[in-house]
Amino acid sequence: MARVKRYAVAASGQWTDEEEGRRRLPAGEVHAWTPGRNETVCGLSLSRSELVRFPHVGWPDTFPESGGAADRVRRQCPRCAAVAGRRDRDMRPRRHRGRPGDRRTGPSPK
Repeated sequence: MARVKRYAVAASGQWTDEEEGRRRLPAGEVHAWTPGRNETVCGLSLSRSELVRFPHVGWPDTFPESGGAADRVRRQCPRCAAVAGRRDRDMRPRRHRGRPGDRRTGPSPK
């Protein structure tokens, strides 16, 4: 059985949520990060990029619809989102490769 990877968050900034008992949360641009590694999923060095680590915040919590730690997240790294998964409802539907001559994937005939 395949193991599902769980990614933590590294961000360009941080803020403290007073309502949840002074919990540190990510702000600015967020990247997926595997704890124990010194780089993000997209290959940025954590120290050289001056990213703050959040091992207690999961990658799915940075999506606005999650209601988690996404209050001050401005941007998610698209390369990290491609690897770690994204739940963006506004994304274009995935391209369906059908049989040659199959008109369901193209514009409707007149």
